[in-house]
Amino acid sequence: MANRERPLSPHLQIYRWQAQMVTSILHRATGVILALGALVFAYGLVQLAAGADAWNQFLACVNSPLGFIFLFGWSWAASYHLINGIRHLIQDAGYGFKVPTFIRSSWISIIGSLVLTVIIWLIVIYNGGAA
Repeated sequence: MANRERPLSPHLQIYRWQAQMVTSILHRATGVILALGALVFAYGLVQLAAGADAWNQFLACVNSPLGFIFLFGWSWAASYHLINGIRHLIQDAGYGFKVPTFIRSSWISIIGSLVLTVIIWLIVIYNGGAA
């Protein structure tokens, strides 16, 4: 058999990272994070139904530093997925396809999700954890 030099399929190491590529990857990743977080939320409901001791154990996990990181990440994933989903709805209506507009809306999704997450946690902290 002849040894032919076949072109390699482009992959992440070939492409130059761009905001549009990052938003696409983040949208998929945040969808997975939200699904996993929904399982933890369902587990919390099961613990609540199981009684006070089980619920207190769940609260101890959620109130730990690792629990805070999880909740912060989950709230960021929800914020990002919401803002980027609205961006997709606007694009589905036929707007925002010019390259400068597309790049701007990508950055708005990323930065807006971080701002929204900080606002959510400021409200939570201001209310003493009882949002």
